[in-house]
Order: sequence, then C-alpha cells, then structure tokens
Amino acid sequence: MAKGNFERKMAEWMRGRNGSDELATCALLLALILVILNLFLRTIFLSIVACVLLAYAWWRMASKNIEARENENGVFCEFLGPVRPWVRNPVAAAQEAKKYKHLTCPKCQQRIRVPRGKGNLRVRCPKCQERFKVRT
Repeated sequence: MAKGNFERKMAEWMRGRNGSDELATCALLLALILVILNLFLRTIFLSIVACVLLAYAWWRMASKNIEARENENGVFCEFLGPVRPWVRNPVAAAQEAKKYKHLTCPKCQQRIRVPRGKGNLRVRCPKCQERFKVRT
C-alpha cells in the first residue's frame, strides 16, 4: 500500500472522531513512563496499568462522542491549572518561564506577565489598575 493511500484512509477514518487532546496525551505519556519503569522493575501490575492507559487513550482518540470527550477534557484541564502549558508544550513553557515572570495582582488576583531581568519595576494591573512594585 502506498504511503499517501494509507494517510488518506487514516484521515477518512478519523473524520468525526475526537482525536488527541490533553487527557489522551497525558494518558499516553504516563503509559510510556510506566513501560520504561517496567523495563527495570518487571512487574505485571505496571504492565497492566500501562496497557489500560494505552487502551483508554486510544478509546478517547477514536471516540465519536466529541461533546462528552470535550467535557471530560475541560474538567481535566481545570484540574491541571497552571501545569497545563507544561503538559501541552514543555519546550515552549520552559522558554516562557525563562523570558517572563508571572505575577498575581494583590488586589484582584489577575495573572500578569512581566519580562525577567529588568530589575525593580512598577507594574499596573490591566484589570483593576492597581499599581505595585516587583523585582524581576
């Protein structure tokens, strides 16, 4: 079978399905970590858990009930909170953390991003206009 033919058939099969999301990606990564650990520990428990996680991730990606999968993924993303960018794209999150410092406004709790290495700055919150000093 030609490469383009396989890709076309796979794209046709995936049409109308959920595809990969953060929850499926985390399940796959956790399964991969467990498989690597199992290479050294050699326990049946880790093998079973890794297989269950792989099956769950595949089931999520192949599911046609997109609305239910989006709701589950939304709950999972809320649970992740500030860790979400590190799960979604770790390289970009590391570059972001290196270039910018993330602060919280003391008055309204709005998250604010300021550049690192600029010394003492006086920051104005874009939401409540509160002014406060920070060290970057």
